[in-house]
Amino acid sequence: MLFNSTGFLIFFPIVVLCYFLIPRKYRYLWLLAASYYFYASWNPAYLLLIFATTAVSWAGGLLIDKDNRSGKTHSRKWYLAVCVIWNLGVLFFFKYIAFIINAFTEGMALFGVSVTMPVYDVVLPVGISFYTFQALGYVIDVYRRDIPAEKNFLRYALFISFFPQLVAGPIERSKNLMHQLKEEHNFDLERIKSGLLLMGWGFFQKLVIADRIAILVTEVYDNYPSYSGLQICLATVLFAFQIYCDFGGYSDIAVGAARVLGFNLTKNFKSPYYATSVSEFWRSWHISLTTWFRDYIYIPLGGNRCGRLKKYRNILLTFSLSGLWHGAGWNYVAWGLLNGLYQVVGDMTKQLRGRLKKALHIRTECGSYHLLQGLITFAFVDIAWLFFRADNMTAACRMIWQSVTNIGLLTFFDPNNIFGINTMALPQKDFFVLLVSLIALMLVDYWKKQKRDIKGALDRQNIWFRWLVYYGLIFAVVIFGVYGPEYDASTFIYFQF
Repeated sequence: MLFNSTGFLIFFPIVVLCYFLIPRKYRYLWLLAASYYFYASWNPAYLLLIFATTAVSWAGGLLIDKDNRSGKTHSRKWYLAVCVIWNLGVLFFFKYIAFIINAFTEGMALFGVSVTMPVYDVVLPVGISFYTFQALGYVIDVYRRDIPAEKNFLRYALFISFFPQLVAGPIERSKNLMHQLKEEHNFDLERIKSGLLLMGWGFFQKLVIADRIAILVTEVYDNYPSYSGLQICLATVLFAFQIYCDFGGYSDIAVGAARVLGFNLTKNFKSPYYATSVSEFWRSWHISLTTWFRDYIYIPLGGNRCGRLKKYRNILLTFSLSGLWHGAGWNYVAWGLLNGLYQVVGDMTKQLRGRLKKALHIRTECGSYHLLQGLITFAFVDIAWLFFRADNMTAACRMIWQSVTNIGLLTFFDPNNIFGINTMALPQKDFFVLLVSLIALMLVDYWKKQKRDIKGALDRQNIWFRWLVYYGLIFAVVIFGVYGPEYDASTFIYFQF
């Protein structure tokens, strides 16, 4: 079930209404049933997979916790190993088996050896990367004695399958969500209004911005030989906002829906395109995944405590794995590796850049300097996004070559067809709506960057103004949203991961 589907518009109010009407001690069972129904609406058969992942990690957590209390350190390592192997094995089979087989056959072909391998055509279960990492994080937290094991299987099953964040995150930590599943959540009108407002903003990002940009980006990336370098650059810049509004919009809907029910999920984005360095960008982008890799991969490898060369190795390895987590393709690995390389080079040149600023008397506290930093950071991040969006590594390299050898200045700045929009499948009126929407997005993100309480500021206004904003947001989504023929809801990008 998609958030931007008519089914969800029926499902969610029913879940909320029943949640606050039924006795408190049964509410978690209602949410568990609703969450499994939510997932089953995509493919009921894969309920067995999420149930198996839940059962293995729950049992493993209990056994590890028992050994923690008894002082048996040897067997608990085996329990942890079984849980890790199971979760990563399931993820490997469904997501990476075809990629590994293809890489093996292509590698053997380089040496003139023809290898025939079985073909695995399996459907990637929605959200498998997210709930697998959530289960892994729980087991590791129990192993580290950060939390006690959850004794109630059904409550733990809800932790793994909680429908707002089940299929595309945020990846919740047991320390944040588990205790909330045991707390009582009263009906709070102000909290519900806040959650609905955040959901409305998420729908605006998804339907008005992301899905509108998708029309242009899909056209250019699918037919890049027909477009100039500047048009490819424009599509790549817009893709940066497409994936942000698509995934950020999903996260806002998820956090808002959970807030309506009384739960506080992890904030997944903090105005990432206002970052002034790539490392700051990654502290603001997909925070739940970035911190997962930091805590369970980067720090166990030694982090930045083991010398500069090993630190750089840890950064590159962590970001390469992050790229592979996003997709089974070399272009995803390149995207992750490139983001890691940016940070390695940035750290290596930090002192040199500091001396240059001092020698050139560059004022680093002024707004123009921060603006330049932000633009340079966005440019580097956007170059990496090209690899992420391209169909494969070959297409990414060809698009870069096309951008360098066929710039297309005359076409791009044609006064009768500015930016070449008329040939990029997005009507000019839609492009105008998109520009206005992007300005609104960047204004809101700027206020968030300044840590302004937007909801609080809105609450302090007169009632006519507040409702003008509420209805304006609703009408913007209804009137300017991109729905497709016969409301063919567009899938969120991160569902494929």
